[in-house]
Amino acid sequence: MRAPRDFFRPLAFGAPQPLYEIPRLPSRVLHCFDPSNPRMVDRIPDLARRADILLGNLEDAIPPGRKQAARIGLEKVALSDLGDAQLWTRMNGLDSPWALDDLVQLVPAIGHRLDVIMIPKVEGPEDIHYIDRLLAQLEAAAGLERPILVHALIETARGVARIEEICAASPRLQGVSLGPADLAADRGMKTTRVGGGHPDYLVRADPDDSDPGRARPTYQQDLWHYTLARIVDACVTNGILPFAGPFGDIGDPLGCEDAFRNAYLLGCVGAWSLHPSQIDIARKVFSPAPAEVAWACRVIEEMGDGTGAIMIEGKMQDDATVKQCHVVVALASALAARDSELATAYGFSVELNQPGS
Repeated sequence: MRAPRDFFRPLAFGAPQPLYEIPRLPSRVLHCFDPSNPRMVDRIPDLARRADILLGNLEDAIPPGRKQAARIGLEKVALSDLGDAQLWTRMNGLDSPWALDDLVQLVPAIGHRLDVIMIPKVEGPEDIHYIDRLLAQLEAAAGLERPILVHALIETARGVARIEEICAASPRLQGVSLGPADLAADRGMKTTRVGGGHPDYLVRADPDDSDPGRARPTYQQDLWHYTLARIVDACVTNGILPFAGPFGDIGDPLGCEDAFRNAYLLGCVGAWSLHPSQIDIARKVFSPAPAEVAWACRVIEEMGDGTGAIMIEGKMQDDATVKQCHVVVALASALAARDSELATAYGFSVELNQPGS
């Protein structure tokens, strides 16, 4: 185990200094694309205007014969104009024969443009340590001036069980995503869905004693609440960012919106998009509603120094609720600084990045 004073020292001579704090950039939507598909690659500059993060997938969705084409496609994307969008890649698994080639090829070629490398199926801090050291060596050799961050994808029961260790493994760790499909298979869960709920995972109302034969209402439950809540707590404890994973039913935009909103309310900063139609859903859900922002601004203003307690429209406000309101306003301010439409909706001054008068 490394001594605390050594935690932020570069792991290779000449490697960039590790970051002391993870950048909290707008991350509402993480849009996945296949960089081995030329048609998808050609569309990326347009999608970059809508998505906060573009994730070039090199892993499971790419057949072995297209791995090299995917790397070449990602290099092309990295050299195009992506505006403010972050560029990530999901490397091949550490147990695959392609993982090393992903890093050895891409870091020297486009390491200066890559913001984050996602590591699939992370099961413990040792996975992060391995990539941490290797990236430091490659960064030093390539002369990079800033570290490439890493993101852990949790897809196994072992990964969930060790989530606290994983989140504390490295200053390079940017955040964590939930991978529901692989996790469901690993756990032996009896669902073939990718994220979202299941109609058979429910609670049923008690029988009506006055009418025992009457139909009893049922209420669908959230299969992923425990796991996502645990990921959020581990991430926040270590100053990194929690993300919801994918919602696989592209034809169910309402179900997608509900799943994303659950994650938003729970503390996630964003969610995956598997299809361009899900980009706007994530942007909407992970952007605070104007009425919510207006209320938060009012509470902050009327609370003054944030101490004591007051009543606003019959609702008690105190130091705890002010902290909640600051979370909403801080997010709204960060988004408004990059989105003039949101700035107008919030009544914010874009130049000052704060509520306007």
